[in-house]
Amino acid sequence: MPRVKTGITRRKRHQKILKLTKGYRMTRSRLFRVAKEATLHAGEYAYRGRKERKRQMRRLWISRINAALKNQEGTPKYSRFIHALIEKKIILNRKALSQLAIDTPQAFSDVVKTAFK
Repeated sequence: MPRVKTGITRRKRHQKILKLTKGYRMTRSRLFRVAKEATLHAGEYAYRGRKERKRQMRRLWISRINAALKNQEGTPKYSRFIHALIEKKIILNRKALSQLAIDTPQAFSDVVKTAFK
């Protein structure tokens, strides 16, 4: 069996990892073994962060809707408002409702009135 030298292949693989870790502190950006481990962890954190961002945005929308409801007189809190929307079969997601509350408060108050008729 002939001898296989992996010089070019190995160097390309190492350079790819080291390019990904550019800007990391200390040996994480210089040594291959440490850099490889750092990229694995960074990938995990990035994946988790993408999921977490969705949760945070939903919380933000809910707090915006609740704040807009508190500004209007005679309207109950967020949970009852969402329940009323579901019962009236008004299909608006939380993102759209928060945008309505911010951009066009008049339209938002119309939605609130229709929900509680």
